[in-house]
Amino acid sequence: MKTDSPHILCINPWIHDFAAFDFWAKPLGLLSIAAILREKRLQVSFIDCLDRFHPKESKKIKVFWDGRGPFRKTQIDLPQGLENYGKKFSRYGIKPQWFAADLKKMKKPDLIFITSLMTYWATGVKETIEMVKETYPDVPVILGGIYASLCYEHANKDTLADLVVKGPGEQQLKKIIKDFTGFEFEDSNLSGALDELPFPALDFQNKIAYAPILTSRGCPFSCEYCASSYLEPEIRRRSPENVFREIEHWHKNFNIQNFAFYDDALLVNSKLYAFPLFEKIIASKMDVWFHTPNALHIKEITKQAARLMFMAGFKTIRLGLETTDFSKNRNHDAKVMENDFYAAVENLKAAGFEKKQIGAYLLCGLPEQNLDEVEISMYLVKQTGIQPVLAYYTPIPHTPMWERAVKYSKLDLLEHPVFTNNTLFPCVNSEVDLKRISQLKNL
Repeated sequence: MKTDSPHILCINPWIHDFAAFDFWAKPLGLLSIAAILREKRLQVSFIDCLDRFHPKESKKIKVFWDGRGPFRKTQIDLPQGLENYGKKFSRYGIKPQWFAADLKKMKKPDLIFITSLMTYWATGVKETIEMVKETYPDVPVILGGIYASLCYEHANKDTLADLVVKGPGEQQLKKIIKDFTGFEFEDSNLSGALDELPFPALDFQNKIAYAPILTSRGCPFSCEYCASSYLEPEIRRRSPENVFREIEHWHKNFNIQNFAFYDDALLVNSKLYAFPLFEKIIASKMDVWFHTPNALHIKEITKQAARLMFMAGFKTIRLGLETTDFSKNRNHDAKVMENDFYAAVENLKAAGFEKKQIGAYLLCGLPEQNLDEVEISMYLVKQTGIQPVLAYYTPIPHTPMWERAVKYSKLDLLEHPVFTNNTLFPCVNSEVDLKRISQLKNL
């Protein structure tokens, strides 16, 4: 057994897209893996190709009050098959020469971990790995993350990764490290209990503008358009005490004020989990702000939930509405009823939230979707005084809606994940509907 501690390099790859913005987007899974490796006394380095605060950045860096901000972007060629698409395509993140210099100046790694997020960012992952291989051709590259899990065969075929990993990486970590480096560590705390894991290594960043927080993994719902239950088949939770300690850690030791919850089900079973957490935050009197970009389940927003969220410092509320077609024969999931929505909005307002803080996601661009329903939903949401937020549909493999999307798409979704990009509206086939969507955007 090798006893020398190996050097592991963790990399967050570039984004290739028509548009991208740092909406509280951090590679939480990769930073969690980095924290585990550091705790096991391995040498760990981190390069973020999306780093808005790279030391070589000379342009004025925009940081909004909530920690968000724009990525640096460089226009690149459109992907094969989209050459005639009339929009600009860009690489988002640091300059390639900065990345090359960062790779060359560090101690040669023994193993490189690269994560992946959106499936349609696959070309950014591919370019990142190719550049890594130019500098370190003999160092094994392990690819994990969402794209790797949902498009496993494509990632194996289309990238230069030496190993593509499906699903959560913690329980596979010991074997990967041993197989590729010969180093073996004790892994009793990697059995799946989330409270036993170290806090993600956010401090590897050049600047922490905000902290992502995950109180649970998995979701009790199986919505037709969502892959959450495929990526995390079981619901696992952290204790309120453990989550509170993490928030306190980043706030007190790193002066972080903004936190974004990444949960798919933050308020489910709230009396056991969310409420005790919120009460601890309130009692601590910490000056912290919370955001919910992944949306909250509307049924769970009771008067008590709204009051506790307001007192705890929630600033950005997003509701998972999807549609205001509340009929029993609606096309998508039926986890929200009409009274649930109106009650949730009233509870939030009564608690003290301003209208501009509350938005409701509405799905747009689904296969065979009647856009009249989208427009009606927008007006109904506006009548409650809150903001409708259009969520453009991305076809995702391993979801119940995937086969319908493949059947009705104007693009070959099976050929390459880039064709699932929601900017392309892959399941909207008529020019009339595309113009209609532009009109809905303007609303």
